[in-house]
Formats: sequence, structure tokens, C-alpha cells
Amino acid sequence: MSLVALSRSTFRHASSSVRFFSTSLRVQREYANVLVSRPSPGVALITLNRPKALNALNAAHFQDISDAMKEADEDTSVGAIILTGSERAFAAGADIKEMKDKSFAEAYTANFLADWEVITKLKKPVIAAVSGYALGGGLELALQADILLAAPSAQLGQPEVNLGVIPGGGGTQRLAHLIGKSRAMELVLTGRIIGADEAERWGIVRVVREGSVVDEAVKVASDIASKGRIAVNAGKEAVNAAFEMSLAEGLRFEKRLFHALFSTKDQKEGMAAFAEKRRAEWTHS
Repeated sequence: MSLVALSRSTFRHASSSVRFFSTSLRVQREYANVLVSRPSPGVALITLNRPKALNALNAAHFQDISDAMKEADEDTSVGAIILTGSERAFAAGADIKEMKDKSFAEAYTANFLADWEVITKLKKPVIAAVSGYALGGGLELALQADILLAAPSAQLGQPEVNLGVIPGGGGTQRLAHLIGKSRAMELVLTGRIIGADEAERWGIVRVVREGSVVDEAVKVASDIASKGRIAVNAGKEAVNAAFEMSLAEGLRFEKRLFHALFSTKDQKEGMAAFAEKRRAEWTHS
């Protein structure tokens, strides 16, 4: 949610390509509210595209985000996914005009915002590249990513308290896990917006101070996409388990995944390549 006024600034997206081709069906997909491109082999770049509303997230916008990310996750040629916005705003929040007249019965019966967990259900790594405003639902969307990179211009916050509500897309829970109770309370109860440097000191983001944050995200995503996909997916699953399990349970889960990887062809290839001092040729099997 956001108190930022709508802007008519020109939207700048990270790639001139707006087409996405599914590996299995080779069907071109185009979306009304997002742009999808391939800036590097194995990397899908999804750019939020509601510039006049500072990428505020309404139902149609979020449906496009969800569909594009699910399709990238199912594409066997994709190894990592990047989610970004414009230079002015990653996403300035949920669309307040769309929700302001909802009643409790409508929100509760329809389980409003239940579908906002789409990123957390993806198997492939997701990198959020944030410039400008990431407020309310926009920050909650970014916090679902596995890696969060930010430009120096990034402004992060949960200003929902100024609207008479609280974060409803995971903000209270993910911030508490990420930065601790006191700092999470401060952001949620005051609605204070913090800059990129402070967010980095708190451990929310890594700030990219030289060059484009999207270019840096592409470099990181390309590095990830160059690895064996099974090990990458297992690594993501193991780290995420740390937020849901006790230490003892997490260690057991990690060990089981580690053991399971010895049944893969990529493990045999990776260790053989290391011993033979050559580059591994992954088959993702």
C-alpha cells in the first residue's frame, strides 16, 4: 500500500524485448502489465509495467506477475528469474483505489491477498532488483525473493498504518524473521520509510552502488543459471527450511538433501570435473 501520488513519468524498463517463449510449447506470451525478456541465457527478466500508477499492484497486475513467473519457473531453459520495476518505482504498493471500499466480509470470505505467496512457491531462484519506491505490498513482493538487490535510490517501507490497516501480504512476518522484532515493529507501527543504505545495514538488501541494479541482477542470475539446476534448487529449499524448522530439524533436512544429491548425474560430473581440473558439463539430471 502506498501514499505516493500517481506519476506520469516515462517508464524505463530493463530490456527492449517483450516476448517470452515457452520452451515446451514455443508459444509467445505477452502481458498487459508486465514485460518479459531474456537478457542472458538461462535468465528470465520480468519487469512490472504500470508506470502511471508507479507499478501499484492491482488484481490484474498481480495476475500477470503470477502467470509470468509460473511460466518462467516451468520453462526448462530458465535457471533463474529476476523481478524488477522502473527506475522510479519497483512497486509503490497495492492499489488502494481497488481495495478502499471492501468490507470485512468481502475480504475474509474471498481470502483477500492469499495469492500473494506465488514467489515463495517457485522452485527456481528469484532475484528482486529494486529501484525507487518499494512500499507496502511492493516491499512485501520484494521480500518474497531469494536475493534482494537495491539501487541507491531505493525507498523501502510498510506505511499501511497510515491507512488504518497493517501489512497483509507477509510484511509483519518476513520482516520480523529478517531484521528482528524491534526493527520490524518500528517499520510497521510508524510507517517510516527507510533508504537503501539503512536497509542494507539492517540486512534487508545488498546495495549496488556502481552500475545498474538490473545489470547486477543479471550477472548474479547468470552465475546461478550456469550451475546444476538440481543442486541450486536443493540449496534454495534447504535455506528456506531454516525459516520454518528448528535448528535440529533443519540440520537433518539439510543432510538428507545433501545425501540425495549423490544420486544425481550432476554430482558425479561435478566432482569428476573438479578432480580432472576441467569445467563441469551439467545435464541437470
